[in-house]
Amino acid sequence: MLGQLIAGFLVIVVGTALLPIVANQVYIDTYWTNATGQFANANVTGAASTILGLVTLFYALAIATSAMGIAASGLRSIGF
Repeated sequence: MLGQLIAGFLVIVVGTALLPIVANQVYIDTYWTNATGQFANANVTGAASTILGLVTLFYALAIATSAMGIAASGLRSIGF
C-alpha cells in the first residue's frame, strides 16, 4: 500500500517537472524560427492548431488521472 502511494507521489512529481518541457515544445511546434532565428507563425491553422494547443492540457490530465488511480488502488487494497 505504501509503495503504491509513493509511486503515485512520484508520478505527480516527475510529471509536473516535465510539464514545462511539454508546454515549451508545444509552443515551439506552434511557431517555427526562420533563418534569422526570429519566431514566425507556422502553417498550423484550424483544427490542428486547436488540438496542438490542447496537448498540454491532456498531458496534465493524464498525470493527474494516473496518480489518482495509483493512489485509489493503494487505498482500496487496505479497505478504504
